[in-house]
Amino acid sequence: MESTGMVQRQAIQLYRSAVAAGFRSPCFSSSSFMALSTVAFTPIQCPPLRITSLRIRSSSRLVVAPISSTRVQLFSNSRSIPWNECLRRVENTYYVWPRVALANGRQFSVWRRDGYSKDGNIVAGARKSGEESSSLESDNGAGEDVSDESSDDDINDASSADANGRSRSGAEDNRPQDVRIVPMELHKEAEESYIAYAMSVIVGRALPDCRDGLKPVHRRILYAMHELGLSSKKPFKKCARVVGEVLGKFHPHGDTAVYDALVRMAQDFSLRSPLVNGHGNFGSLDGDPAAAMRYTECRLQGLSEAMLLADLELDTVDFIPTFDGSQNEPAVLPARLPNVLLNGASGIAVGMATNIPPHNLAEVVDALIALLHNPNATVEELMEHLPGPDFPTGGQILGTDGILDAYRFGHGRLTVRGKASIEQLDRRSNRSAVIISELPYQANKAALVEKIADLVNNKTLEGVSDIRDESDRFGMRIVIEVKRGAMPKVVLNNLYKYTTLQTRFSCNMVGIIGGEPKVMGLKDFLETFVEFRCSVIERRAKFQLKRAEDRDHIVEGILIGLSNLDGVVKIIRSAKDTAQASEGLQKGFNVTPAQADALLAMPLRRLTSLESGKLKEEHDALTAEITDLKQLLESKHRVLQIIEKEALVLKKEYGTPRRTLVEQGRDGEINDIDVIANEETIVTLSEKGYIKRMAAGTFTAQNRGTTGKSGGKMRSNDAMSDFFVCRTHDYVLFFSERGIVYSIRAYQIPECSRTSAGNPLVQVVPVPPGERITSVQSVSDFAEDQYLVMLTTGGYIKRTALSSFASIRSTGIVAIQLTPGDELKWVRNAAEEDTVALASQRGMVVCIGCDDDKLRARGRATRGVRAMRLRGDDKLTAMDIVPASLVRTGTKKTGAPWLLMVTEDGFGKRVPIKAFPKGVAGRVGVIGCKFHEGDLLASLFVVGANLSETDGESEEQVVVGSNKGILNRLRVRDVSIQSRTAKGVKLMRLDSDDKVSSVSVLISAEEEESIENRESVDVIGV
Repeated sequence: MESTGMVQRQAIQLYRSAVAAGFRSPCFSSSSFMALSTVAFTPIQCPPLRITSLRIRSSSRLVVAPISSTRVQLFSNSRSIPWNECLRRVENTYYVWPRVALANGRQFSVWRRDGYSKDGNIVAGARKSGEESSSLESDNGAGEDVSDESSDDDINDASSADANGRSRSGAEDNRPQDVRIVPMELHKEAEESYIAYAMSVIVGRALPDCRDGLKPVHRRILYAMHELGLSSKKPFKKCARVVGEVLGKFHPHGDTAVYDALVRMAQDFSLRSPLVNGHGNFGSLDGDPAAAMRYTECRLQGLSEAMLLADLELDTVDFIPTFDGSQNEPAVLPARLPNVLLNGASGIAVGMATNIPPHNLAEVVDALIALLHNPNATVEELMEHLPGPDFPTGGQILGTDGILDAYRFGHGRLTVRGKASIEQLDRRSNRSAVIISELPYQANKAALVEKIADLVNNKTLEGVSDIRDESDRFGMRIVIEVKRGAMPKVVLNNLYKYTTLQTRFSCNMVGIIGGEPKVMGLKDFLETFVEFRCSVIERRAKFQLKRAEDRDHIVEGILIGLSNLDGVVKIIRSAKDTAQASEGLQKGFNVTPAQADALLAMPLRRLTSLESGKLKEEHDALTAEITDLKQLLESKHRVLQIIEKEALVLKKEYGTPRRTLVEQGRDGEINDIDVIANEETIVTLSEKGYIKRMAAGTFTAQNRGTTGKSGGKMRSNDAMSDFFVCRTHDYVLFFSERGIVYSIRAYQIPECSRTSAGNPLVQVVPVPPGERITSVQSVSDFAEDQYLVMLTTGGYIKRTALSSFASIRSTGIVAIQLTPGDELKWVRNAAEEDTVALASQRGMVVCIGCDDDKLRARGRATRGVRAMRLRGDDKLTAMDIVPASLVRTGTKKTGAPWLLMVTEDGFGKRVPIKAFPKGVAGRVGVIGCKFHEGDLLASLFVVGANLSETDGESEEQVVVGSNKGILNRLRVRDVSIQSRTAKGVKLMRLDSDDKVSSVSVLISAEEEESIENRESVDVIGV
């Protein structure tokens, strides 16, 4: 007798199998281990039945299970039935599950699926032959002996069931259980269910197939339109008709999802090559939705028919059953071009997403042909034919690094920028506007205009006076008027920075290949398509070959009949019926049944000699076609040639010029300098280290000898140390007394009002405590032919290439090597042909050439040579550069250029530069200026760069600053031209305790307007 515990474990195993299969009410007897129904079980014995195999069915698969050659008995609830009918009912009506293998033979049980039905819910059991049915007549099934032996696997499985606590011991196991409660481990059920859901979304909804580039919904829409006959040359039909066709036959989802997919395929701003031709309102770039499907109409585009639906009836792809099994649909469309690259794809699945950019059709064909000719081509070589994505909305892609990453690895970020230009609206008032003509891919035009308006209202975007959307059916035109005096380029850069006029497109090129998602690069997509297209062409050739062979077979039979026409007629006339006639033709002329049927169905008109000739020509053509198709199937090279030929046909008919411009070497990063106007500005620096920046228009020109305006409040015991003019985009180099140089941009200096004291320099430049800035130099760019001339208080001078200072650390770098007690005081920018003019406090002047013979160029960490021999307590007080071009273009009438000398007491004069001979370093020099008692030379300046065309006088202006921060701006032409020994004229009235501390030269207002939009300008400052 089988032990009760073992029977229980075996019953539990069988119960779980039944519940997992979906059976609602299986019940078991503990001793006999027979499956019982919840209703009365009255078995009636039927004749012995020999079953060799049974079909085990579940909701997802069908398995044939062998059952040795044991004779078994099948019990039914009503009557004895023939064995063949029993077998049919077992296979078709019941779900059969194998019982545990015992020593006496294999047993099995059968359940009906309708567990809740009280009528006919009969559980049939089968045992090996020889067992009596009476042993089963009791509900608990007692009375039969079974072996205690069972397989180890069954015992182990049953033991594990007990270990999980899913069974109850004793007599409770004999009672029917609540079938609504299925014991299951939560984490396993959640994991299995989530994985099944995820794979369903990934494969069946969100990701495109790499072969035809379509998701299932798009494929079904195109196939449904093809079945409806909505070709590009047929009239439009309502979109509601197409959506209904797709829902009813192929796509059991909501109508909104299907219609949205249909609309997107018809939008020329969503797909680079639309696949559906829409008629009506299909949305816009403003984000407007399409009209309801009952109002819009559609049909296929010619490209869809030629590229995706051609050869669909030639057995080129596999067909699979639809969701209800009533029809078949293509698993993939026989695409002639890699549509996954042509129109791209975007979708979010479970745990992954895809975002493939669209490309130009002609360029995709060129890249495909390049790969066909050179299978080992690299991504860089393919990019020579396919330089990058081509978005339907145009725009421009900045840089190629992101494109290369996407094509190599399947991931990359592209900087996409719309196209904008600057137009002059009114030349008289000098008003201009930014015109936006193209947007980045998937940008919303209405949202962009609204965003710009919000930025203007929030004062984030300045310089805009009006915004208008002038777009129409002929193109896009967004007009952004710029205020008078504002920089249109700066406004445009701000638009790039703060709006969707410049965006990032993240490429994540994921597609379905072989039923699995995979990240692929450009070459992977093309190779996958070539492999798929080869299989399509081979299948098409096999189909055409079979069709040609079948037709040729029929034609050969007809020709045989025509050559023996009298015999054919005789056999047909002597036959009683069609079957006898067909048999007679087969025997009489050795033709096949198909040929005989063709002869019998042949109309009388085919008996003419003309028709006979046509049949012979058809036979010859079919023979040639068969030979050609066989050769095609044997030659891979010919298959590739056909791929190339068909692609070139599509390129010729549907190719369009590129819309998106790829900008080489630009990353599209908008820095602070891009949104700041490059305008002239004044920078002041005090002795105690307070710095500020002011607009150049803060100080207007005044007459000579006036008091001037205050340049700012000076703190107690503070005085103005330096004052210079530059442009906001210039680099400002700060040279300290220790020979260290620091660098920032001019716009990084805080802009203050005229009366402000400024900000501490240590907050702007990381100068160590106790270190003073003694010279400041503005540089527009670090040209190779430019040099910095440095002069120390100890009288040492040197010339160093400006390019040596292109990369300056935030903590500064060494500019000059100093001896103990020496300090770096003056730094100027010069070229090799220029001349250096040095002056001492006593008015001695030395001019030194900057060439290698007079002043050789040296490295940064060098000291230089002795510049000037000083007498007594005389000290160096000023240095300036005389440009060679200025000397060559000087006028004899006025003696330009001049050296402008300004004394500490506010006197000044101009002396022609030709009055000072050029020599070598180390000389005492010549007298350049005489002084009033107690006065000393404060500054020396070269003027005459901008001369008037009428009188040859200087158009420049000079700003003189005092220790108390008083600034006076006056015209250079108002300073008289005198000899070297003259004392000059009064330039600025000073208080008795005030002295001139700095001088700077400004270009004229007329010249300022002419170079307003230039990137840099030469400015001389002290």
